[in-house]
Amino acid sequence: MRIRLLGTGTPTPSLKRMSSGYLVETASRKILFDFGPGSYHRLLEAGVKPVEVTDIFFTHLHYDHCLDYIRLLMTRWDQGAGKIPELNVYGPAHTARMTDLIINGVFAPDLEARTELPMSQAVFVARGGVLPRAKHKPLVREIRSGEVVEGDGFRVKAHSVIHAQPILECFGYRLEAEGASFAYSGDAGPCKAMEDLARNADVMVHMCHFISGTALNPEFEKRNGGHLEVARLAQAAGVRNLVASHITEQMDVPGVRERLIREMSEIFKGNLFFGEDLMEIPVGAPGPRKLE
Repeated sequence: MRIRLLGTGTPTPSLKRMSSGYLVETASRKILFDFGPGSYHRLLEAGVKPVEVTDIFFTHLHYDHCLDYIRLLMTRWDQGAGKIPELNVYGPAHTARMTDLIINGVFAPDLEARTELPMSQAVFVARGGVLPRAKHKPLVREIRSGEVVEGDGFRVKAHSVIHAQPILECFGYRLEAEGASFAYSGDAGPCKAMEDLARNADVMVHMCHFISGTALNPEFEKRNGGHLEVARLAQAAGVRNLVASHITEQMDVPGVRERLIREMSEIFKGNLFFGEDLMEIPVGAPGPRKLE
């Protein structure tokens, strides 16, 4: 299993941190967990082509977790030239409607032009396609809390975590493949459901959104992750590697960042990563490189 962080930021525009997106690769699959603004660009920087992505799981439908889905759908279909399997899409309620509105709503005229005009048909054929050109039909499955997705060599369990309910359903996920486990909170405040999902996980990526004690109000504190609370959750779950992500500008200051890492390390005794875009997270323990 190979784990890379595509976007470790928030909705705040940033050239350093794109919005939420995570790539997990197994022997036969390239799986995305969320795909917010800028994650597509990071995917390309990671050397992965959109046509190679096989599956995508959405934790919730805040735009900073799904906006680049549009670009992924459109370019994967366009560049795939009808020669690749349809994308497997999993997410909470309204994932199917969002997908349908992309294909048959907002971009319906675009797709009509690309399927009907001789100019675009020639491009399709040049890429290896065979006319007539069909629109794409992603395989969308809306899931519920407690459901398990069995894929080609992988297993994903979903569970509701506290964030934006009752307006948006919000999931945490646990992926198991090749003898390794990856847990991802999406956006969530510390909760028993996420602790259970992450139990003894090799890697957990968790929203670490603010410095504990500085929450804007009690609801904000309950529905988002403070740095000390995230450390306590990871320690209670017995996680091997904790990745703090969804980093705000409040925390991303030299000196402040290091203090927060120290404070979290006093609670969490595993390996701690302050997430950065394109960082690769080892399933095992990180080791130093050779000194030369």
